[in-house]
Amino acid sequence: MKKKFLYISIAAFLGLSSSCTNDFEKVNVNPNVVTDVDVRLLFTSSLVPIQTSRGGEYWNEGFTHFLSACQLVTGQSYAVATTAVNGRYRLFYTSVLPNLVEMRRLIALKPDKEKFEQINAITYIPQVMMALKVSDMNGSMPYTEANKGRDEGLYNPKFDNQEFLYTLWLKELSDAIVTLEKNASNQVNFGNNDVFFAGDVTKWIKLANSLKLRIAARIQNQDAAKAAKIFEEVMSDAVGPFSSNADQLIHKNPAYYPFGVDGYNIDIYSRHFAVGSAVEFLKSSSDPRLGIYYDKNSLTGSFQDTLTKYNKVLPSWIKMNDANIMYQGGPADFQSNPPVSTYFVNPFNAGGSNRYQLISTVNRKFFAPTVDQGSGTVVDVLFSYAEVCFQVAEFIQKGYGAKINTKGTAADWYNKGVRASSQSMNDIAIAANSTSYANIDARIDAHLANPKVKFDGANDLEKIYIQALLNLYRDPNEAFTLARRTGYPKFNSTLLAREVIADDLLPRRWWTLDPGEVNRANWTAAMTEQGFTPNDFSIEKLAKERIWFDKKSPDYGKGGN
Repeated sequence: MKKKFLYISIAAFLGLSSSCTNDFEKVNVNPNVVTDVDVRLLFTSSLVPIQTSRGGEYWNEGFTHFLSACQLVTGQSYAVATTAVNGRYRLFYTSVLPNLVEMRRLIALKPDKEKFEQINAITYIPQVMMALKVSDMNGSMPYTEANKGRDEGLYNPKFDNQEFLYTLWLKELSDAIVTLEKNASNQVNFGNNDVFFAGDVTKWIKLANSLKLRIAARIQNQDAAKAAKIFEEVMSDAVGPFSSNADQLIHKNPAYYPFGVDGYNIDIYSRHFAVGSAVEFLKSSSDPRLGIYYDKNSLTGSFQDTLTKYNKVLPSWIKMNDANIMYQGGPADFQSNPPVSTYFVNPFNAGGSNRYQLISTVNRKFFAPTVDQGSGTVVDVLFSYAEVCFQVAEFIQKGYGAKINTKGTAADWYNKGVRASSQSMNDIAIAANSTSYANIDARIDAHLANPKVKFDGANDLEKIYIQALLNLYRDPNEAFTLARRTGYPKFNSTLLAREVIADDLLPRRWWTLDPGEVNRANWTAAMTEQGFTPNDFSIEKLAKERIWFDKKSPDYGKGGN
């Protein structure tokens, strides 16, 4: 049975049902723009939309598309309908880019603009970070000519292709690093207007270097030599990328409700369930994130006494001697394997009035601390130190660091990544008043010693990919990008195997619609250059027609070295 894996929205997609130009005009020609402002306030306004959940990224894409494609989460199938996707595109052009561009324009007009050199350089870092997410799903995009309507009357920006954008973004990041590492005196500081790093210049340098690693990861299937060169630049830099969990990009705000004040938007469309292959891997590898990521089912407490009392036997796919019987997953395809999938929506009749939910759901409080009258706080890790560790480990394992001091072996970085991920996830769970562990360090030690995790020369690259994927459970866009570029989880793996789903098509990109007469020529040229069929966003096309970084990537489940 074919699983519908795509939701289509026209109205919610940057107003592009009429014309992309409409939005560029609104952004660029605004008679209410205030020119005499503290430019640091514009920076604050640009950071908030970058948070992981903005634009419906979790519920419209994260659970229903990205994490499902990675086979970490599953849910009911839905007809191709009106659910919004691609919210990052709208946010970038309406809320991120305009403020940053305006901030730089105002700085350039200041008589003492040399005092703003550092914060001017920093503006390019979140800009590149968000633009990269836009390009991850759309490929070519307006960038060099975007946001020029107000000052230059340009309402038909060209679409820059992804290969060019990567090169430009690497330069923008490198230039920012050079400026920030000058450590000039008498500089204006963001202070609390910087809701991420509170004006800490060193952390912005580390983020810029970490972003360069993200870009290198995307480039490597097209140009491994260039990816290796970027890696060498980052690791040779005086500051380098993130070096601990204390560096990672975090936003914590008690008044931040990504799933609504009561948290119930996390259940939009349906509850989201654990996939059996992921749960079994977490159980068999003694992973301390098992209870953090997924909720317990009903098989807790005295459930066995109840089964005995009413002479009931659990379905054969559940093993009674399983020490973690309270965690069970279902098939990756919600509609397949009926003996198991029937329990997604139907509880097990345990006799009398007892009804047991057998399949674990996503741990909702981990994402939405206020659900079910909870009182926890959301900690949004937008870029983790663990991600950096796994990326460095991958590059060293592939031989990219042969000419430089990589500050450790692939095993060293891998082990640091595993530890950092579990520690960070546990900290997030503590803040959320969700499932967490007081003895997390001992649990991590046991996990690292497990044969399915231990970096011991057997399937080491696959182990890096698996741990990197599990670390990205709260960063669906990056998880999806990893799955696309690597082809992992792979079929028939002895570690974490991808499930075969018959006749299933999974999209590998989103789309942009015809923007109308004003910019149709540039849009059409971009679609043609990328090999896309204009105005055809069927699942078949979105699965076959890939963006530049993805054109040489393996198919889902066909990962290699």
